[in-house]
Amino acid sequence: MSARPLPGPPAARRTIVMGVLNVTPDSFSDGGRYLHADAAIARGLALAECGADIVDVGGESTRPGAERVAPQEELRRVLPVVTALAGEGVPVSIDTMRAATAHAAVAAGACLINDVSGALADPRMARVAADTGVDFVATHWRAPSSRMDDRDHYDDVVADVAAELAARVDALVRAGVRRDSIVLDPGLGFAKVTDSNWPLLSRMQEWSAGHRVLIGASRKRFLGAVISRAGNPEPGPKHRAHATTAVTTLAAAAGAWGVRVHDACAARDAIAVVSAWQNAAKATR
Repeated sequence: MSARPLPGPPAARRTIVMGVLNVTPDSFSDGGRYLHADAAIARGLALAECGADIVDVGGESTRPGAERVAPQEELRRVLPVVTALAGEGVPVSIDTMRAATAHAAVAAGACLINDVSGALADPRMARVAADTGVDFVATHWRAPSSRMDDRDHYDDVVADVAAELAARVDALVRAGVRRDSIVLDPGLGFAKVTDSNWPLLSRMQEWSAGHRVLIGASRKRFLGAVISRAGNPEPGPKHRAHATTAVTTLAAAAGAWGVRVHDACAARDAIAVVSAWQNAAKATR
């Protein structure tokens, strides 16, 4: 498989698909399925074949209530997978809150750092992002997973998230990170249990401040809360697939740079439909 460059901003290209690859025993949707390197590598290759433009490799669960894993264990889980996938020409991002893991993964071939803490969990992360020069996803984050639900308090969730993300961007730029390399993620589900997520999706332009946007809604519990029905009050992660595709479609139509998903095939199809629709609309003007 030859290396493929990542598509550019949505104004120039379609929304990219970031495929989730959890090399963990306890992730909320697929924990344990890809814990061993061989299974994880095979899954990463399958995601790329299904249409993932980038495969996001993570060795530590950030599900609600999750505890941190030891740094060396995180490295043991992710480095063989990153190395193998990058060696096969698959664009890889590293999903980590640790600077040492990010640095090692970029050295092994990762082309993007995806830090769900926005460089708050490890004060060395901003310097790694600056020194490596790769794109950096800064997620809105208020507390570790073990206590993040307690921080779901906002005067105005869009205004508050916008201000907190702007502070993250300023801190990263002061550390030497290029402003145009920063991608913003509103942190759906992070210190946002249910209703706090929807305004961030519907008012994306208000908090993104012109930055590229990554939306990570895939199979999350706030989707389950919306699609619950009599007899099935809390649909589990695998039953949130159609709701995930709906969010992918709407995010692509709204101009999101990327979507982070478990099902790359469904996301790629949804984005193709959005692109066809938008291209036809432009042709008739």
